[in-house]
Amino acid sequence: MFVDLHSHLLPNVDDGSQSYRASLRLARQAVDNGIEVALMTPHHMNGQYVNHKQDVIQLTDEFQKHLDNENIPLSVFPSQEVRITGGLLQQLDDDDILFSDAFNQYLLLEFPDDDIPTYSRDIIFKIMQRGITVQIAHPERNIKFMKNPRILFDLIEAGALAQLTAGSYVGNFGKKVESFSEEILNHNLAHVLVSDAHDLPNRSFEMAEAMKKVEKNLGRDYQQLLERNAESIIDGNSITTLKPELIVKRKFFSKF
Repeated sequence: MFVDLHSHLLPNVDDGSQSYRASLRLARQAVDNGIEVALMTPHHMNGQYVNHKQDVIQLTDEFQKHLDNENIPLSVFPSQEVRITGGLLQQLDDDDILFSDAFNQYLLLEFPDDDIPTYSRDIIFKIMQRGITVQIAHPERNIKFMKNPRILFDLIEAGALAQLTAGSYVGNFGKKVESFSEEILNHNLAHVLVSDAHDLPNRSFEMAEAMKKVEKNLGRDYQQLLERNAESIIDGNSITTLKPELIVKRKFFSKF
């Protein structure tokens, strides 16, 4: 059974589920995929969606009641997928940010799909000075990381973590994203697998298939490490990391 640290199951709050009916269907799919615990991580401050801390907590509590009423054995907890902005530190000061754990140790941070803002490293450093570990959301789909994998390597080496989307690793976003996902795992630049599930085509869970692929390509120990890390993060505990290695840029990056 898996812990999923990234999903968009809450209805009518972002580009994920658009109804309770869809949310319950997604929840059943999650359970069928072996997920027993899931974080609700709606987009926050990404230029299109704002999901304040207290609103997400309330909506997650309501969703859990619906799950219980439908006898769906999924436990859900409130969190956010927070877009990096120049005002993020103020948001932390204002206590409007949710973390991946109850002890405020792990923060899920999203970059724009096609860029890494120039202030990112400074913001991440200041966040980490507060004792918070940043988790980078879906680096395998970021064009800037694809063009220059050293940026990701430098962030990981400095202490950030990365979430790899299961669907990316099994090919749902195309061969180039799949290949980059494999490189990220092969070079110890990701620390957990997540679903990032939306109620959209090709945005389902894929956790079981992805874990099987990890076991086949990298071994059972590596696959179990990813599982344990997800459990440790949601509990606010330290995780096990392997020494990151720099990805040497190859031809499949050349068109980005």
